[in-house]
Amino acid sequence: MAPMNHPAPVEVIYGNMRFLIIHNPTNSTLNRFIEELKKYGVTTMVRVCEATYDPALVEKEGIQFLDWPFDDGSSPSNQIIDDWLRLVDVKFREEPGCCIAVHCVAGLGRTPFIREKRRGAFNSKQLLYLEKYRSQMRLCFKDSSGHRNNCCIQ
Repeated sequence: MAPMNHPAPVEVIYGNMRFLIIHNPTNSTLNRFIEELKKYGVTTMVRVCEATYDPALVEKEGIQFLDWPFDDGSSPSNQIIDDWLRLVDVKFREEPGCCIAVHCVAGLGRTPFIREKRRGAFNSKQLLYLEKYRSQMRLCFKDSSGHRNNCCIQ
């Protein structure tokens, strides 16, 4: 079987927030994958698909690993959204400029943020979900003088 071509990692930056959208590694490609994570300064990795590798090596390198799977082509549960927003809020307050990596199998269907950077990133079901999504202002940040800055949603 010929090797599968994977899309290159895509870095998305918004203010002091950095995200890395990547494809799914396997146990045989994990060492190379971890080097890529280090190159971008990833401190947390979120897997949103079925397991294809042991995360112990990722954690051994000091990278926090979170496993929040949901079905390909669908939208995440409210619990996953709440967990995601809590993660983003805490990580970027405590470690401004850090990088959170997110991956599904191919770095397309379940991975948020990136339609303009990677074609096919959302399907019609996911677009409908995003159109109906209503922000609860959970990611509003205040500047040093206590004034509310613009709100960020994914």
